Amino acid sequence: MNRIKDLFKIQYPIIQGGMIWASGYKLASAVSNSGGLGLIGAGSMYPDVLREHIQKCKKATDKPFGVNVPMLYPNLQEIIEIIIEEGVKVVFTSAGNPKTYTSFLKSKGITVVHVVSSLKFALKAQEAGVDAVVAEGFEAGGHNGRDETTTLTLIPMVKEVIKIPLIAAGGIATGASMYAVMSLGADGVQIGSRFVASEEASSHRDFKQMVVDAKEGDTHLTLKELAPVRLLKNKFYQDVMELYSKGPSIEELKELLGRARAKKGMFEGDLVEGELEIGQVSGLINDIKPVEEIMKKLILDFEATKEKMEQVEI
Repeated sequence: MNRIKDLFKIQYPIIQGGMIWASGYKLASAVSNSGGLGLIGAGSMYPDVLREHIQKCKKATDKPFGVNVPMLYPNLQEIIEIIIEEGVKVVFTSAGNPKTYTSFLKSKGITVVHVVSSLKFALKAQEAGVDAVVAEGFEAGGHNGRDETTTLTLIPMVKEVIKIPLIAAGGIATGASMYAVMSLGADGVQIGSRFVASEEASSHRDFKQMVVDAKEGDTHLTLKELAPVRLLKNKFYQDVMELYSKGPSIEELKELLGRARAKKGMFEGDLVEGELEIGQVSGLINDIKPVEEIMKKLILDFEATKEKMEQVEI
């Protein structure tokens, strides 16, 4: 028995991260068709674009899929209404208060999961009535926790105190790391960076290649005063570091960030001036593959690790 497989009615307890500029209907449907749970990333979509992706995803798969909704974005009410109108059955919320929409979404028959980066927020999410939580260590890409708690530490801490299903995220790109976090108490995993480097991800090919080329130490968590984000080190990142050396105000950081900086980098492929969000685990990603191959390798590696660990003695 696996609580995540049962909750979502999926073959494997693997959820694809709903990443901005990477998670369109092609990626979500490919993950769902391969036995996981695909998520459309609403954070980089206008409401009408989100509706289009949901409709295309319904045509591309007859398996369960969901929508990831960062709650710090504008048009939030409109996005929620579209999700309900289109009959989406799974919603992952993040970057906001889970009490805002959880009970309303659940009243519409929607399964709700909230992404957290700390023990405190895991408890608040459970109290808000969510069906499961994603506990994300600071290794992860994208928006992140300020406390820099690693996945290896966060998962067992959260497991001790919550009763609802637990999904691990941050630094997971292989079957071995999936086995590791599940041995610490996770019921399933959410994987982002590995799926960025997939054929079906909507992010720019040049960004995908930069992820593949990344080595240890090529990412850094920064911009905590705005919203913590892990960035690949490019010219924009160096500009951020130079500004930090002068003790900037929040207004100066916002001015440097500007508008559409993430779109410029991850979607349009500007590797110099763009904001390039990715996890530390990019150092382990060495190729761009179709989702089906990524999923098969994850499962094979998980089974091989399980078999190996059953023979380990101490």
